[in-house]
Amino acid sequence: MIEEDLVDRDFLARYCVGYDEDTLPPSAAPGSSYKSYITGAGPDGCPKTPAWASAITGVPAETIVKLARTIAAAKPCAIYQGKGPQRHANGEQTARAIAMLAVLTGNVGISGGNTGSDFETYRFFEGDVPGPDNPVEVAIPVFLWTDAIARGPEMTAAADGVVGADRLPCGIKFLWNYAGNTLINQHSNINRTHDILVDESRCEFIVAIDTFLTASARYADIVLPDLMPVEQPSLIANDWAGDAGYVLMNCQYLPARGERRTLYWMLSRLAERLGFAEAFTEGKSEEEWRQVIYEAARTDDPELPSYDELLEAGLYRRDNPDGVHVAFKEFRDDPEGHPLSTPSGKIEVYSEKILEDTAAFELGEGEIISPLPVYAPPYFEPGTADADRFPLQLIGYHHRSRAHSSYGSLDVIRERARHQLWINPLDARPRGVEDGDEVEVSTAFGRLLIEAKVTERIMPGVIAMGEGAWHTADMGGDRLDRGGCINTLTSSHPTPLAKGNPQHTNCAQVKRAGRA
Repeated sequence: MIEEDLVDRDFLARYCVGYDEDTLPPSAAPGSSYKSYITGAGPDGCPKTPAWASAITGVPAETIVKLARTIAAAKPCAIYQGKGPQRHANGEQTARAIAMLAVLTGNVGISGGNTGSDFETYRFFEGDVPGPDNPVEVAIPVFLWTDAIARGPEMTAAADGVVGADRLPCGIKFLWNYAGNTLINQHSNINRTHDILVDESRCEFIVAIDTFLTASARYADIVLPDLMPVEQPSLIANDWAGDAGYVLMNCQYLPARGERRTLYWMLSRLAERLGFAEAFTEGKSEEEWRQVIYEAARTDDPELPSYDELLEAGLYRRDNPDGVHVAFKEFRDDPEGHPLSTPSGKIEVYSEKILEDTAAFELGEGEIISPLPVYAPPYFEPGTADADRFPLQLIGYHHRSRAHSSYGSLDVIRERARHQLWINPLDARPRGVEDGDEVEVSTAFGRLLIEAKVTERIMPGVIAMGEGAWHTADMGGDRLDRGGCINTLTSSHPTPLAKGNPQHTNCAQVKRAGRA
């Protein structure tokens, strides 16, 4: 794009900081611009050519050239990435690099374009439960909750991204897990997490609230059974609905069975036993609170129908009055009058803030934080990437039969959309693996059993399996997961910048089940 002058130079000059040497911030050294990095004029002296990228990715150089020209020629072009690219070691750099395609081509802030992300939508209903401000100002990256149990007082701002203090004052001693299978199933390195959770000298008490006895709920000291959505009324505001916002008022369609209760019922009775029931409920029932929340939203938005009208209709929809919601349109139309929330008010291709915020970070071998979106090879925990023991790359994906782990327990769905490991014939053949065989997949962190799907639709050297299958293992015995949960195999070493989820960077091995 740069060599053939296919970038939007006017957009880059007016709306961006750090694309070329002319727009670098004063603190940046000469040669630090994105253009210099790509063309090889930067400190590493390496031009990021299609041939260079082909040697890393296995994608033919001519395919890369064709894609670049196609993207540049499309006016507009929507550059859209999901939640997978950043979930690798050094994955923040990949996410930023993908967003740069939208920036380079000037597709930000225009109809039909995009920002390289998906966090913009039209919504109009902001009703919520009122509550006090959280007095606790110290926070940790959410992915490191297991570390906060295992080594809380050892966690620091420099090494672990603790916010609001130089060091975490104490570890997590109590866990309240509502409607989530994250305690075990959906968190990295299940065997490590298990060892942390069963040690009651660390986390002393766990409460789980759910509608099923999930793999995570089995670790709770107390399980409180919730109602299914069809067994209770609910008020739901839209989320990620594009340009058609909505509000749902669900009725109770089925009678509640057994001893299960609503969350409000549980919390009200806990508040009663703790001595502040009146302060919590304010004398209102659950139905009365729904009306209070809704009427507060109607005060801000008189166009909403009455509560009784919504209750009868069940659904209220409203199209975006501006026609199409375009992220950052005001910025694109008037960058001086509607600056971004960045320090410069512009798109920061070169980010001084990243350098300032991470100046004290302690990075391990292979971890990269850069003011630019740069290529950052993956890194692995020491001893986990032995090419002889674990020669295959393992990645995960969202399976069509589940929403994460939801519905993962339903046999009728599992039968129709089988949980399988994708493996290329070139990798399956020398291992004696045929389509439909049960195979054992292993990494340095654990082992599981799963059915093999031998297909040329995945690259040689790479295997893939859907996330969300329910972990099923004898944790007091061999710890072999017979449920096929990918997090039996994944690392809990966080990414360097966000201290986030690295679960797609894994080295693995496959063999037919039962073989030595």
